[in-house]
Amino acid sequence: QVQLVESGGGLVQPGGSLRLSCAASGFTFSYADMRWYRQAPGKERELVARITGPGTGTYYRDSVKGRLSIARDNAKSTVYLQMNSLRPEDTAVYYCNALAPRGLMGTTVDYWGQGTQVTVSS
Repeated sequence: QVQLVESGGGLVQPGGSLRLSCAASGFTFSYADMRWYRQAPGKERELVARITGPGTGTYYRDSVKGRLSIARDNAKSTVYLQMNSLRPEDTAVYYCNALAPRGLMGTTVDYWGQGTQVTVSS
């Protein structure tokens, strides 16, 4: 059965750092495009960062560029989000997402984790 399990969230002061982890199982992790999303109360879920299967390509939304960094370890089937210089507006539930091939060309499937809370406050 497919699982994405996030961890590493918590309370941090503005300017502080945190590292989120997402442990994956039940599919071929190295073939999957991995993403981090976040959602604040009353707001739409938004894409934070993504990384390609081999880990050679990364993308970030403008508001996190230079502060957040996505990485993956295919041997551990884990994707990370290193968060530095955190701001109160980074406060949200952070979700791990996988876009995985079904095995048929042009066909993919989405998987989601349960989320982990990040709170940036004094």
